[in-house]
Amino acid sequence: MSDVLGDRVRELDRQESLRLLARASVGRIVHTRDALPAVCLVHFSLDADTTVLVRVAADSELSRALDGAVVAFEADEIDTAARSGWSVVVIGRSTVVNEPAVYERLSRSGPDARAGSPADVLVRVDAELVTGREFVGSAPLRVGRGG
Repeated sequence: MSDVLGDRVRELDRQESLRLLARASVGRIVHTRDALPAVCLVHFSLDADTTVLVRVAADSELSRALDGAVVAFEADEIDTAARSGWSVVVIGRSTVVNEPAVYERLSRSGPDARAGSPADVLVRVDAELVTGREFVGSAPLRVGRGG
């Protein structure tokens, strides 16, 4: 199998995908805005290795859009020179953390814990569906004719 990135693409199981996701700190959350897909770059962390945690401003459009919505979350690590890397997608329902004790616990270890302010909320994305792909390349990218 060949892909734009790598010579081979390998599907990852849930555990492999979550293990790779735990290594990253920046990803993209995809939600709906005015009936259209919207993508936001966010810092994140994993809670208990299965729930994606994102910190957003409490009064933001994003916090309102995410609360109770089904969203997609994607993170990756790509080495274009080696034509290799991985990509993981999590799909699930997102909810704003409202319980004070849970918020306090997650704030200590969650994303951007040092930069958090009282005006921030934490949003959880339950990992209902997790898919991942690993790209493995060997030949350098060729540019130009005949290549």
